[in-house]
Amino acid sequence: MHAAPSSERRAPRHHVLIPCAGVGARAGGAGPKQYRSIAGLPVVAHTLAAFRALRGRFSTLTLIVSADDDRVGAVLPDFPVLAQGEHLLRRGGASRAATVHNGLVDLRARGAHAEDWVLVHDAARCLVTPAQIDALMVACQDDGVGGLLAQRLADTLKSSTPEGRVSATLARADKWLAQTPQMFRVGMLLDALERAGDTVTDEASAIEHLGLSPLLVAGSAQNFKVTYPEDFSLAEAVLLARRARIAL
Repeated sequence: MHAAPSSERRAPRHHVLIPCAGVGARAGGAGPKQYRSIAGLPVVAHTLAAFRALRGRFSTLTLIVSADDDRVGAVLPDFPVLAQGEHLLRRGGASRAATVHNGLVDLRARGAHAEDWVLVHDAARCLVTPAQIDALMVACQDDGVGGLLAQRLADTLKSSTPEGRVSATLARADKWLAQTPQMFRVGMLLDALERAGDTVTDEASAIEHLGLSPLLVAGSAQNFKVTYPEDFSLAEAVLLARRARIAL
């Protein structure tokens, strides 16, 4: 009797990687932005909560911090829960691409298959919802490439001169703002990042370097990344409004 092909023996699993090694210099304040508090919890705790709400959908959830991070234990005292597939990886790199690459290498070492899916999400994109994550997973599940949450550009788009003056107005009809999560096959993304190196700022860009076109899945304007000082108060307002609706 012939053994069944591997694709029949084992359905692809889903893994989550959350890069959490940046310093967030543009956010101002003291310490990394992902550890600052909004609505009573650290930014990254809100991010983790969205994925933990779907814990039955993921085999593993890995938070990647820098090797010398001495705050994560105090900020997230209940992480990781190994029984739920959670892992803390102290292999953050010098760039986003390097950090994600290290996370993928670790996933493979822990038994992830090349055909498994991985969802990469910004630690500071703390307003993502379980429904948005689920929508991405459903949209990409049978896609040959994978995709990302994104938002159609609503504003008029300008390019500038080095002096800070308008050089041109660009067509916005086909422009999108890339968000996360971004969902691709583990093996494909690892290969893409090894080929592209640190020249890319998100996973979709690395996949594009392979000559592939990721799927754009409509996200939400609320799924923004906390980047600048004013973003903290806006994110807190959104989180508190959500709590108020749940309490009604």
